[in-house]
Amino acid sequence: MATLKPFAALRPKPELAAQICELPYDVMSSNEARAMAAGNPLSFLHISKPEIDLPVGTDLYSPVVYAKGAENFQQLIAQGALQPDDKPNFYLYRQIMGAHSQVGLVAAASCEEYLANLIKKHEFTRPDKEDDRVRHIEALNSQTGPVFLTYRAVAAFDEFVAKKISAPPVVDFTGQDGVRHTSWTISGADETKFVENQFAQIPALYIADGHHRSAAAGRVFKARNGAGHSGQFLAVIFPHNQMQILPYNRVLKDLNGLTSYELTLKLEQVFDSIRLGSATPADKHALGWYIDGQWHRLTFRRKFTDVADPIECLDVTLLQKHVLAPIFGIDDPRTSKRINFVGGIRGPAELEKLVNSGEYACAFSMFPTSIEDLMEIADAGGIMPPKSTWFEPKLRDAMFCHQI
Repeated sequence: MATLKPFAALRPKPELAAQICELPYDVMSSNEARAMAAGNPLSFLHISKPEIDLPVGTDLYSPVVYAKGAENFQQLIAQGALQPDDKPNFYLYRQIMGAHSQVGLVAAASCEEYLANLIKKHEFTRPDKEDDRVRHIEALNSQTGPVFLTYRAVAAFDEFVAKKISAPPVVDFTGQDGVRHTSWTISGADETKFVENQFAQIPALYIADGHHRSAAAGRVFKARNGAGHSGQFLAVIFPHNQMQILPYNRVLKDLNGLTSYELTLKLEQVFDSIRLGSATPADKHALGWYIDGQWHRLTFRRKFTDVADPIECLDVTLLQKHVLAPIFGIDDPRTSKRINFVGGIRGPAELEKLVNSGEYACAFSMFPTSIEDLMEIADAGGIMPPKSTWFEPKLRDAMFCHQI
């Protein structure tokens, strides 16, 4: 079962939403955030990346950074740019990115269910990143970045959502990146009860994105002994069949002392064929490899892919286990300085640019991990390799804030 509760969201004044709502704090650098927020005092980056209002070079984890974020947050509330609802509601949040559309339920999820693993994880978290989110929540007394959850789709709830989004929305704007963001409110007592009952029958929720945000919410809940609304965390929950996962590509700093020819001989032991091909793999167990200004298509040998363990047959696992570690000498991709990761939203052109610049020696473009693989691994209590998934579009911070 999944316990979801309505909550009284703090939301942007509808006509200001386009100026306020921003991409998540962790998909950009401080310099990028500073440029994005330039000339826009309402940008939520002043709250989620408050170092942009402090001298360049300020320690990102300094107490003054969190204090500045809290000050900026209170200023948006005081001037009415962010407004609290007068009663608890559920909400619907639709995103349209090109031909892709997804509609999620915005709700308060249970910290107790997260801590009991009823809300299933698929990634490890880093203590330093958890600490950062804990301090951000504590400073603001709010959760401003939602956790991105998914569940196995239910036809009855899909029908309910389809009917609700046929009505005029409360907020509707298109961001500078071309993604359209629209929201509706679910406020009636009967509809609220319907939503609660529907999710009470859903066996499990899965974290798609936001492991550090959910872990931080769990820590704040325990530290406050559940006081106030700290027992819930802000979440947007999408049906699994609307999820869009893009690849998480790899770029390597060097060839581990090998020539291109020597490297090719070693790769031929892992892949059925290495031939000139497309930058974008067409199916599972195929990769694109960019080196010396050309793309090659690689296909893993059957003996490596014909395994029952769902983690062992992920392409990111196969690449790490049979290529990156034994051939390139990258044993721990979490800590190695010789590898970097590029979200699929940037496309193969970004990989080509990085290699052509000389900053990197070669790149691997991946086929996206499927949502079915993610859920199967999470159901088994497994942990996926780092940088296995890149979800798009990203949820906008400040569309909804949960005051605890």
